Amino acid sequence: MNRSPLKADNARLALALVAVASVAPQLYRMVGQSRPTAAEGCVSRGEQRTMKLHAVAVVIFGLLLSIGSAAAQQTAKVYRIGYLQIAPRAAQLHLIEAFERGLTERGYVVGRDILIEYRFADGKPERLDKLADEMVRLKVDLIVTGVNPNTQAAQRATKTIPIVMAISYFPVESGLVKSLGRPGGNVTGLVADTGEEGAKHLQLLREAAPKLTRVAVLSEAGLGHTEHVLRRLGQAAGSLGVVVVPFEMRGAEDVGRIFGEIERAKVDGLMVLGGSIVLANRDSIISMSAKAKLPAIWVDRQIVQDGALMSYGADRADLFRRAAGYVDRILKGAKPAELPVEQPTQYVLAINLKTANALGITIPKALLLQANHVVQ
Repeated sequence: MNRSPLKADNARLALALVAVASVAPQLYRMVGQSRPTAAEGCVSRGEQRTMKLHAVAVVIFGLLLSIGSAAAQQTAKVYRIGYLQIAPRAAQLHLIEAFERGLTERGYVVGRDILIEYRFADGKPERLDKLADEMVRLKVDLIVTGVNPNTQAAQRATKTIPIVMAISYFPVESGLVKSLGRPGGNVTGLVADTGEEGAKHLQLLREAAPKLTRVAVLSEAGLGHTEHVLRRLGQAAGSLGVVVVPFEMRGAEDVGRIFGEIERAKVDGLMVLGGSIVLANRDSIISMSAKAKLPAIWVDRQIVQDGALMSYGADRADLFRRAAGYVDRILKGAKPAELPVEQPTQYVLAINLKTANALGITIPKALLLQANHVVQ
């Protein structure tokens, strides 16, 4: 049976106390009963006794040090942090693993030094406020979020508990922080899109399908940053000679309708911006894309493992691993308002050759050489 860290410390403390209680009388008896050594024969009985008492004191002092160490472990603060996500837990497993690995790299033991309160809205945005309020009632020391709706719900729930964004989109324009350099308030973290990601998506999709001229852009309704993405996409599309056609999704029931509209719009490519509702319905979207013979590009390589043709974007797992660094600094006393929002340092291009073959697409060798991850 597994014992909790606190119970283990109590056991060590009890053993140390028993050791002192049992050893001390024996040591003192030894002082009176032991015979003097040759060196001790040159000194008086009183001096001999003083020397032996000193030896006893050293032994007891060592035992007391072990007691103090065990007691210190008991009194060390155990932090409680919240992890708030709109996506289902199953879609977050690789990100959870990366986040916990980041904590381990910084010397924390999850379950001993840090307790994590995981909360998932299972793709239902209306649940976020209730989950955020629950974290405030739990008196968590910090809340970790991903994507803007999670952060906004946490902001509505508290203006004092630090919030770390593992992923954010246009955080200044979306009102999450005052500036990237000095966020202000109680929110800081990482950006997933520097504003160039959408243009890169169009470029890569065009390389994979050179005849592409019209691209459907699927986004989640209600995300404030989408308008900024679409504006930049429009600028990039013009230079590539591509027309972008936006579509918004509110729930699973929209998938069939949207693909009917996509068919009527006569598009020949699909770009998926993401969002928790979109991700929660990725299997349906991947299936409908394949049926419509549409080459599609997403933002997360995990989707390529699930059957999407391509993905390009900041390494989401790396962002969650780096979020642990913010947690560490804040728990050690840093203020979120003074911790700059950081940008991605690792990008991943993933390609699924099996899907390409099913679509009748031959991925150029030059594009394959750029890929970090290829599914055969």
